[in-house]
Amino acid sequence: MAGLARLEYRGYDSAGIAVVTADREHLAMAKKAGKLAILAQELKDRPLPPGTVAIGHTRWATHGAPTDSNAHPHMAAGGRIAIIHNGIIENYASLRSELEAVGVVFSSDTDTEVAGHMIAAEVDDGKDLAQAMRDVTRRLEGAFTLLAIDAREPQTVVGARRNSPLVVGLGDGENFLGSDVVAFIEYTKKALELGQDEVVEITPDRVVVTDASGAVVARAPYTIDWDATAAEKGGFSTFMEKEIHDEPAAVADTLRDRFNEFGKLKLDGGLIADTILGSIDKIIVLACGTSSYAGLVAKYAIEHWCRIPVEVEYSHEFRYRDPVVSVKTLVVAISQSGETMDTIMAMRYAQQQGASVIAIVNVQGSTIAREADAVLYTRAGPEIAVASTKALVAQITATYLLGMFLAELRGNKFPGEVRAILEQLGEMPAKIQRVLDTAEPIRALARSMAGERTILFLGRHVGYPVALEGALKLKELAYIHAEGFAAGELKHGPIALVEKDLPIFVILPSPNGPGSLHSKVLSNIQEVRARGARTIVLAEEGDEVAAKYASEIFYLPEAPVLLTPLLALIPLQIFACELAGAKGNDVDQPRNLAKSVTVE
Repeated sequence: MAGLARLEYRGYDSAGIAVVTADREHLAMAKKAGKLAILAQELKDRPLPPGTVAIGHTRWATHGAPTDSNAHPHMAAGGRIAIIHNGIIENYASLRSELEAVGVVFSSDTDTEVAGHMIAAEVDDGKDLAQAMRDVTRRLEGAFTLLAIDAREPQTVVGARRNSPLVVGLGDGENFLGSDVVAFIEYTKKALELGQDEVVEITPDRVVVTDASGAVVARAPYTIDWDATAAEKGGFSTFMEKEIHDEPAAVADTLRDRFNEFGKLKLDGGLIADTILGSIDKIIVLACGTSSYAGLVAKYAIEHWCRIPVEVEYSHEFRYRDPVVSVKTLVVAISQSGETMDTIMAMRYAQQQGASVIAIVNVQGSTIAREADAVLYTRAGPEIAVASTKALVAQITATYLLGMFLAELRGNKFPGEVRAILEQLGEMPAKIQRVLDTAEPIRALARSMAGERTILFLGRHVGYPVALEGALKLKELAYIHAEGFAAGELKHGPIALVEKDLPIFVILPSPNGPGSLHSKVLSNIQEVRARGARTIVLAEEGDEVAAKYASEIFYLPEAPVLLTPLLALIPLQIFACELAGAKGNDVDQPRNLAKSVTVE
């Protein structure tokens, strides 16, 4: 149950467990719709028999509504076999019809139950659970992780994965399977990654990994470099608050130990030949949601430092529009979990067209990290709250490192220039901490605005992706209408939305920034104020002019223009978190969302 609690960020529509007991013909099971606390109360009221082998699941509903009957685990073979599942089985309809034709009766609306009955049929034919899993998964289409137990194999759990995460935890006299290492980090820091279409069989003292044909596969274990306390709230009332306060460390850790023995910037793993990186003529950033805004910030920085055109694409749109990709294209895949299915499929498509891929991910051993040609880890530690905070600032920091790596490699920047930028980056954790230490006014403002139904955000240059992210956080957490706009686009249509007392956040560029952007955004502020808007301005310390045009103003430490998103994002995260809390919303588990989107 503690492991499930750490995984609840992945889905919280329902939860359930199945336990192997002394009864060799039946498993014990409990499952309930709703959050894990409901299952915990059920187990308190009606405890299950004791056991040492079990599987459990927290569900984000895909096939079938979030009901008790659709909750996992699902039983087969008269209650002797239980199965849980992440992902989607795309050919489940034809398989279900096939099973119903031979008399199988279904008790749920899920695609998962199909796999359970198929495994039961294979076991009834005399196969052991691992062989049954291999034979069944060959017939399944889609993306999935499956775990199964059989009362007649009481010391065994079998798992399989295709395009969906599954990690083995290696203990002493005990072993674990989880979709994230946070599930078992309390018990072991040794883990084993699984490859595509591999099946794993664990017992208390044995782990066997096989490929689809049944041949044993050797997998090297790795060590998790953080402990269980990193996945706890640390005295904060929500994980999101704790993770916002982790941001100085997330940036500092992502910057740490980035030079090789020759004093050159380095990546974390993989290898792309310098000749290839030196010849690229285009970079495509692939990401979804918040990660795509990290990509937009990267576009400004990398184009400025490297003079290479950068395109930022939503992963789910990329491969369906016949994109122009070649061996001279570098793809940068950004994902906190490294398991975002849309990004995995887009990355694979790009590789098929000859592109090289550098991954920016937070999870060691994840699918994107394994399949990319090179990887840059963000070192943010576990992020439990569904709305991303520290992962985003770590991603932005990693894209800066990538930009400098390429600029140094391609001769766009001299080593001394790279060092100077890195020194400026090295000052950012302390500046982020200053923002956190002076954030009470933004919290008070959020509490006073809990009744607002619409809030807009304006930004230019690197302030534009900050505006987009500020709006997204309010949508995710407060469930209100929020939109981010490029400030220059305001008079081309969005200004029609402005009415009396409408709150508008404005990310004001530094007066020392490029061109005349400061004065242009001040003009935007005057335009909306003239129409009655309430302007909430984020400005650089020392910008005395800004206060004349703001209903409320919040000052940020001075920083180079390209690095300012690391500071401007923090007040907007705090604002969204506090406003959602004031509305009584669950900040860590917003409705309808899951942390990792592992289906297309």
